[in-house]
Amino acid sequence: MTKEDSNDIIEQKKKDGVYIRTIKSFVKREGRLTKGQEAALEQLWPTMGLEHKDGMLDFKEVFGNDNPVVAEIGFGMGKSLVEMAKAAPEKNFIGIEVHTPGVGACLMEAGEQGVTNLRVYCHDAIEILADCIPKASLSCMQLFFADPWHKARHHKRRIVQPEFCENVRQSLSVGGIFHLATDWENYAEHMVEVLGVAPGYKNIAEKGDYIERPEHRPLTKFEARGQRLGHGVWDLMYQRIS
Repeated sequence: MTKEDSNDIIEQKKKDGVYIRTIKSFVKREGRLTKGQEAALEQLWPTMGLEHKDGMLDFKEVFGNDNPVVAEIGFGMGKSLVEMAKAAPEKNFIGIEVHTPGVGACLMEAGEQGVTNLRVYCHDAIEILADCIPKASLSCMQLFFADPWHKARHHKRRIVQPEFCENVRQSLSVGGIFHLATDWENYAEHMVEVLGVAPGYKNIAEKGDYIERPEHRPLTKFEARGQRLGHGVWDLMYQRIS
């Protein structure tokens, strides 16, 4: 791949992947790529990047094995996703993030950590679920700290809505897990309300609606700071039962 080709990829990533069929559940805050992020995109996108335009994935072809696949929507800068992938080499991971600097940061971290069981999209998750993830194929879908759209008039922009949860359910294998986490109590309550009546799901919490943070979900520095300040975090796990 020439440097010109790499530059074309980066420029396309800046423009691509932000359309959605309905109301957007995110705000495009692109920002500038650091030199490290740009270099990671140039060097690692050809082997770790996935393209929406390529359509439905064949996981065995993508990863070279039949290991269970975990997908994460909105991985931010990707540090915790890379940490999870490194800690679980027996699984494959797909990250979906719309912001190019975050994708660049994730690839940079993956390169530094020597992680090879991770692939990433720089595209809107709604489109990826519809067009690229095979039905009943994921062992787990992760949605951590999505934009809470805390003002009541913006609640319709929250990604956790009945249609979205049904799309996630269809992407999960039976027995697969939809794992959510938020630091906004009102959003946690909204998640319980939506998923509590969503067909084909079972809340696996043993007491109440929420679970303790599982060890496999890394504690982010922002979460740790919030804990010190007395802020809550709510983890939810729903299993596909049909």
